[in-house]
Amino acid sequence: MTFGPVNAISNSLPIEIQLPKDQNDVNSVFAERHRIIADVVNLKENAQYEENELLTAQRWFTANDNQTKRYTYRKVLETGVINAGATANIAHGITGISLFTKICGCCVTATPDYRPIPYASATAVNQQIEMNVTAANVVIINGAAAPQITSGVIILEYIKA
Repeated sequence: MTFGPVNAISNSLPIEIQLPKDQNDVNSVFAERHRIIADVVNLKENAQYEENELLTAQRWFTANDNQTKRYTYRKVLETGVINAGATANIAHGITGISLFTKICGCCVTATPDYRPIPYASATAVNQQIEMNVTAANVVIINGAAAPQITSGVIILEYIKA
């Protein structure tokens, strides 16, 4: 049973296939089935997280142009040690960015505990971890009373111009 509107976009494969009796028609059914399989497989998100720029297989819309799709790239960076009250500028080396679609990360602190980046404390503003991205760097500011960041990863996903 199928759910959703007929024109819904899906990246699921049909389970069954109906083959015609005529061999010439079978060839065209297999060719169409192969196209569908290739399209669905290519639309599955790439779950690789690498230090090198790679395509994620995410496909984004273009405002007022349904025919033009934009593709997302991913790059992962390591933070290294960031002391309490310190600012780290981590060069990302990415050029031609049109739009970031995801800026996030996680770190291990000297406490030890695991924190998201950015991190917001409900009770101690000076323990927060701020993150933003400039044209050249990921800038991480570790709060003055926050524990030292001993290691971490930053995930950047973006569309290129």
